[in-house]
Order: sequence, then structure tokens, then C-alpha cells
Amino acid sequence: MGDQIQFIVEKLNQEPFRKNYNLISFDSLESLQLLQLLSDVLGEIDPKHAVDIREELPEQTAKRMLNLLGILKYKPPGTVSDLSAFRQGLVTGSKAVIHPVLHWLLQRSNELRTRAYLARFLVKLEVPAEFLQDDTVADFNKQYEELMEAFKNLHKEHEQLKISGLSTAEIRRDISAMEEEKDQLAKRVERLKKRVETVQNHQRMLEIARQLHSEKEREESLAQQKQEQKSQLFQAEQRQQRAQVQLKEMQHVVADSKPESLMKKLEEEINFNSYLVTEKIPSEMESKKTSVYYLEKVIAEPAMTQADLTALQSELDEVNAQINQLMEKRMITYEPTDSKFSMYRQQLSLISRKKEAKAEELQAAKEELSSLERQREQRSSQAHELEGSEVLTEDEFRQYVNKLRSKNAFHKKKRLEIAEIAAEFGILQRTEELLRQRHEAIQHQLQAIEEKKGVSGYSYTQEELERVSAVKSEMDEVKGQTLDNMSEMVKKLNAMVAEKKASLAPVIKELRQLRQNCQELIQEHDEKKIQYDSCVAGLETNSSALEQEVKGLLEECAQEESNYHYINCMKRNLEMQLQRAKEELKAYMSPEPQERHRTARDQYTRIILEQENLGKKLREKQKVVRESHGSNMKQMKMWQDFQQLMECKRDCFLKQQNQAAIGQIIQEGGKDRLVL
Repeated sequence: MGDQIQFIVEKLNQEPFRKNYNLISFDSLESLQLLQLLSDVLGEIDPKHAVDIREELPEQTAKRMLNLLGILKYKPPGTVSDLSAFRQGLVTGSKAVIHPVLHWLLQRSNELRTRAYLARFLVKLEVPAEFLQDDTVADFNKQYEELMEAFKNLHKEHEQLKISGLSTAEIRRDISAMEEEKDQLAKRVERLKKRVETVQNHQRMLEIARQLHSEKEREESLAQQKQEQKSQLFQAEQRQQRAQVQLKEMQHVVADSKPESLMKKLEEEINFNSYLVTEKIPSEMESKKTSVYYLEKVIAEPAMTQADLTALQSELDEVNAQINQLMEKRMITYEPTDSKFSMYRQQLSLISRKKEAKAEELQAAKEELSSLERQREQRSSQAHELEGSEVLTEDEFRQYVNKLRSKNAFHKKKRLEIAEIAAEFGILQRTEELLRQRHEAIQHQLQAIEEKKGVSGYSYTQEELERVSAVKSEMDEVKGQTLDNMSEMVKKLNAMVAEKKASLAPVIKELRQLRQNCQELIQEHDEKKIQYDSCVAGLETNSSALEQEVKGLLEECAQEESNYHYINCMKRNLEMQLQRAKEELKAYMSPEPQERHRTARDQYTRIILEQENLGKKLREKQKVVRESHGSNMKQMKMWQDFQQLMECKRDCFLKQQNQAAIGQIIQEGGKDRLVL
């Protein structure tokens, strides 16, 4: 348990939490703080759960955390009773529950972050089976499942691409090698252009060469089209043969049958198909739907432990026992009137089962018949392909068997030769592997020697030059083949060239000397370039090593400087604290009473005494209030009764005045009427 808490504290002190806990402070956290800490860790895994738990009810917090832990497939230890205790502990913030959860989450945070991200898109919504009867809802559900599968495939491809990524150094090296090859090929093309420009009618010859190349490409495409058309023709012939065979069979069936038999067969087929459509297939579909519904319901529920399975098994045993009891009661209360109905029910169930069995047998026989017909068609098509459309006679079949025997002997002979070649191939492959290993060891030794001598990369450069020379030789061979194709045209032009050779002989001689000089200069340039490349590579490696060393020293210097500033600040704080302690000690040890009163100890002692005196006075006041509380409440009640009495007298007085005024007004009205 101590190692577990130590691991949790270390992880919480790192990024991105940075809680600055120690073992004591973490162990002293209250339940609400532990729940908030668990919510923060879950929010780091899934941003939707970055919630302040003070703003939601405890039941909502527990439900939210349990849902996410179920998605992350956290399995709490123990049985079913322990699961209820786990839920209760999660609601109350128990350390015995939250500490293992934190340890499990922090131990595999990256994996759980990926799982939480995928759960947002891959947790399937449950649609009841009765809603899936609607075509629109079923289409949307199917589209939703297809999109989910597409997301799975895309995520897998993304992960594979992340794993199998090429390094940038290898890509740069390949690009530089390709650029060098491009430059060399461009130079060769320029040299060849210069050589060709000296020949008369070189433009026309190049145009003819282009036309020849295009015609060759066209010939290849036509040959490919011809091959495709042959394969299509062969497939069409096979389809025609199968159609002819089917036509003959149908004609034979029609010729041998009567209308009554055909009608009877059609009626039987209609009855069978109607039985399948109305009774068999709907019942099978209903059973499949119910099984799928229960399976989806089981999948949607959280993972069940062995304790859950045992509880369900016990419930199942109880239900079976109740069913057996009900059956026994029914057998006891069995009446003769029900026997007839039970007999009819048994006969009906037997007939229905026999009907289903016969329907299944008929369907299996039809499937077997169709498979046998397909096999027969395949065998007949193979026979047509091998020996034509006619049936073999006895002599022809005997000749065919003799031919097969001779082919079998030839095949065995060739198989022996193949086995010998395979054995020799295995020996050669092993030899090649040994030579490759020896070559790799020699290459490593050579690289070590080159690094020791300061010429690393020389062997690689030499291999590149050899590869370039090999490419050059291949291109020269291709050009030689092209020139062979053009030699017939060149022969016709040789007669015209021979006439001018005599006049061009001194120029050609001078040109040969210049070519020799040019070749020497090219070789010297290549050697210098190789030396330059090796020198540049050595300098780059040295400079990169120096840059890394300087970078490391700068980082070390910055780290030491920050340590220096931190230590200096800590030193100043300690000096200030020491100064305050010295002043406090000096004031406390001083013989003067004024200096003693200035000490923090005396000040805090005085404040404590004042607070104690104040508390004593307040307690005395509280005691007086408690003692006089009953009499004061009684007096307040009497005063309230007196106030109600006076208000009642005031209301009575006001009513009396109003009645007197109304009577006076009535008397005055009566007098006025008498006067009138």
C-alpha cells in the first residue's frame, strides 16, 4: 500500500497535474478533495470530465465516474457485495476505494486516453428492436454501423503509419543520392547530345528513333489487347457451351414431361415456397431477432464477474424449481376434459415438427442438387476444354490413360529434379546468408576503421560510384541495342560519310586528342569531387558533434545558473529568518522591559490573554442571557398580548365613530325630506 501511495504522489507531482504533494499531505486529504482529485485525473483522460464536483450532486458525480470507469474497463476487486461497497465508497470518497482507482488510472494513462477517445465514437447506441422495424431507422442504424467500421479501419491505418514512419535522415540521404544521379545523367545526356550533333541528319535520326520507340510501345499495347480479347473470347465460348448444355437439358425435360406433371411440380414448388415465406422464414427471423436483441443487451451491460454468474445461476435454479412445482400442481389438477385438447395439441406439434423437418430436408436436397449440378457443369466445361465437346470412346480413353501414365512418369522425374534443385537452392541460400553475415561484419569493421582514420563514408561513396557505373553500363547496353536497331539505317549513310572521312581525318585526329584530354580532366574532376565529398562529410560530422557538445554545455550552464539563483534566493530567505530570530532572541534576553514588550512572544502572549478575557466576559454575558431568557420571553409575550389588546380597542373605537357618523348623515337626510 505504501508503494502504491508513493507511485500516486510521484505521478501527481509531475506534468500535467503538478500538485506538489508529499505522503503526509496526500494522506491527510479529505473525502471531497479526494473525489475532486479523481475527477481531475479523469478529466485529463477525457476532457468532458474536467468538472468541479461542488457544482453537481453527489449522485451525478458517482454516476459520471462509474460510467467512465466502465468504458475504461476498470474491474474493482471482490464479489457482488464488494461491488456495492465500491459504489458506496466512491460516493462517500473512501480512501480504500479511490487510492486503487488512482493507481490504476495513473499507471496506464496513455492507453486509457486513447481508449476514452475511441469510446466517443465506438460506444454503440442501443436502439430497441421495435424501432428497428421502421425502414428509415434501420437504414440510419446500418449507416451508423458502417461509419463506425470505417472509423475503426482509418484509426488502424493511422496507428500503422505512425509506427512504420521513415526517418528524415534516410529520406534526405535518398533525395541527395537521387539528385546526384540526376546530375550525372543530365551530364551524360549533354555529352551524348554533343556527340550526336557532329553526325549529319541527327535530327531526322532522332525523330526516327522516337517513332520506333512509340511503335514498339504501340505494339506492346496491341499485344496486350490481343491477349485480353483472347481471354474474353475463351470466357464467351465457355459461357456459350454452358448455355447449350442447359438448353439441351431443358429441351430433354420438356420433351419427356406432360402439362399435368409440370403443373403438379409447379404447385408443389409454390406450396413449398409459400410455406417457407409464411411460416418457416418469419419464425426463424423472429427467433434470430430476439436472440440478437438479447445478445446486444448482454453486450451493452458491463462485464460480469464469476460472482454475478453464480447469482444468475442461483436465480435460474429457483425459477426452474418454481416451474417444476407448477407442472406438478397442473398434473395433480388434471381433468379428463383437458386430455382431448392435450392429445390434439400433441398431434399438432408432432405434425408441425415433421413438416419443419421435411421442409429442411427438402431444402437441403435442393441445395445438394444445385451443388451437384454446378460440379457437373464444371467437370463438363473442363472436359470440353481438355478434349473438345465429344465423348471419348474406349480406344480413345485407353490412349488418354497411357498418355496420362507417360505424363505421370515425366512429372515424377521433373519432381525429383525440382527436389534436387530445391536442396541445392537451400544450400546456396544458406551460403548466401553466411556470406551476407560475413559481408556485414566486414562492413562494420571497415566503417570502424574509416571512423578511426577519419575518412568515414569512403566505402559508401565507392559503392555509390560502382552503382552509378553499373547504371551507366546498363544504359550503354540499352543504347547499344538501340544503335543496333539503327545500324541498318547507318549502313546506308556510311557511303556518304566515307567520302568525307578523308577531308575530316586531321580534324578527327585533333578531336581525339581533345577527347583524351577531356577524359583525363573528367577523371581528375571525379577524384577531386570524391575527396571533396569525403572531406565535407568529415567536417559535417565533426561540426555536428561540436554543435551537440556546445548545446549540452549551454544547457548545463543554464541549469547551473538557475541553481545558483535558486540557492542565492534560499540563502537570502534563511539570512532574513536568522536575522529575525537573532533580533527576537536579543529582545527576549534584554534586561530592559520595553525591549521585552517588543518581542513577538510577548505580543502573542498579550493577544492570547486579551482573547481569553474577552471569551470569559462573553461566557458570563451568555450565562446572564440564559438565566434571564425565560422571564424575558414571558415579558415579551405579555407585551405582545397587550399590543394586540390595544389594537383591538383602536379598531372598535374606529368602527364606533364610523357608525355614529353614518347615523348623523341619515338623520340630516330625513330632516331635509320633511322640509320639502
